[in-house]
Amino acid sequence: MNSELVERLRRLAEVKLDEPLSRHVTFGVGGPADVYLIANTEDQLRLGYSLARKAGEPVFIYGSGSNVLVGDGGVRGVTVENRTAQVEGPSSNGAGFKARVASGVSLAALARRMSSAGYSGIEWACGIPGSLGGAVVSNAGAYDRSLKDVLKGSRLSDDDGNVIALSPEDLELDYRKSAFTRGTIHDKVVLSVDLRLERGDSKTLRERLREFDEQRRTAQPPGRNCGSVFKNPPDNPSWWYIEQAGLRGHTIGKAQFSERHANFILNLGGARAADIVALMELAQTRVHEEFGVTLEPEVALVGEFS
Repeated sequence: MNSELVERLRRLAEVKLDEPLSRHVTFGVGGPADVYLIANTEDQLRLGYSLARKAGEPVFIYGSGSNVLVGDGGVRGVTVENRTAQVEGPSSNGAGFKARVASGVSLAALARRMSSAGYSGIEWACGIPGSLGGAVVSNAGAYDRSLKDVLKGSRLSDDDGNVIALSPEDLELDYRKSAFTRGTIHDKVVLSVDLRLERGDSKTLRERLREFDEQRRTAQPPGRNCGSVFKNPPDNPSWWYIEQAGLRGHTIGKAQFSERHANFILNLGGARAADIVALMELAQTRVHEEFGVTLEPEVALVGEFS
């Protein structure tokens, strides 16, 4: 790593070297990041990304680390933890209410905050632990709703630190897909997201949150995991295929397909990324052999895998 780049990054924000990423992702696995930068402000996020890119270093940016599997070999280049937290609004814009939210804000926390304040539109997201930036990239969703339903636009930054405003159409949001996952948009970082909200009854919204919480509590397993591992194919949910392939509860090393929900992989304590990948590949192979269906990962695999 270029020592001059490290010093420039240190003048911008807090930097750590060889930081174990297992400490920062919900799976609790993964090797070290060569350079780990903590971005608390939009300028730190924007300029840190630009400095690393101009130096020719690869950049990995994450928010909550909830939908990420980091390889046991770690991540080369610069890893940026996005802790940006600014929320502007909601303010009336003539057709509902608009909120501009920094990309590092937790989607679940925002859903609860807005619902408690009497704004509806994203209460369905109260159980999604990812950040707004990651939600844009994957078009995060739950209960037949997704970010696409409330998105008004987004602000991005490029290699040179320029700010670019994009419309919902530009982002090409679809089921767990976007212009980012398709490769139409690349070499950009999400700075903030504009959301369209409506006035609602805070008591009714809080009751809906309780209902969502209860559904999630009964359906999803506790413990260290990344949420859903695979996207749902058109005909049946992924958990059904995994269960039919005889893999519910199946264990490799210290990683296990959950007994409660077979599309969740649990780190039972001391799992390696290699164990989790082995389970994923086993499920993909068996499901394809038995049903001709290809299970597509929903979790993002990042870094070096053995």
